[in-house]
Amino acid sequence: MKYFIHFYTINTLLILFGWANPIQLDLDSYKRVIKMSLLFYKAQRSGHLPDTTGVSWRGDSALDDHGQNGEDLSGGYYDASDYVKFSFTMAFTTTMLSWGVISYEQGYRAAGQYENVLDAIKWATDYFIKCHVSKNEFYGQVGDFDIDLDYWGRPEDMNMSRPAYKIDEARPGELWYSFKGVLAF
Repeated sequence: MKYFIHFYTINTLLILFGWANPIQLDLDSYKRVIKMSLLFYKAQRSGHLPDTTGVSWRGDSALDDHGQNGEDLSGGYYDASDYVKFSFTMAFTTTMLSWGVISYEQGYRAAGQYENVLDAIKWATDYFIKCHVSKNEFYGQVGDFDIDLDYWGRPEDMNMSRPAYKIDEARPGELWYSFKGVLAF
């Protein structure tokens, strides 16, 4: 993986500094990058996975994620290399995907990935709707970072405590404004 990252970093630097012409790069490579990027999102999914994920080694996970009053908080995306679901970073990512579709719809269509990117956005927004359990109550995190870091298994096999943390009138936060923006799309 280290060499993969270095390869793309080197190519990006070559283009940025004018040592390579991005027009000369193969169009099929761009299509593949878009496809593989969206496949990454599918691999990070939590909850009941549809048969169309394209990630054969992933299965349903964290189906028992619930709020403090039993609300269903399954779904969404895992963050980074762990299995905590941070709604703030998920909202940022979803906003960037949404802006990408608005700005470059034809590129997604040309790559044959338009429906896949809309599906990735919908996966997150469906989760955010679940997290907004009442007018002034929103779950911003599921899972405990310290507990999660001690687990080195597959998300399908998790059996540790996964507490849910919310913002509400008693525990206000600025987190809500991130979700108002992403849900506006």
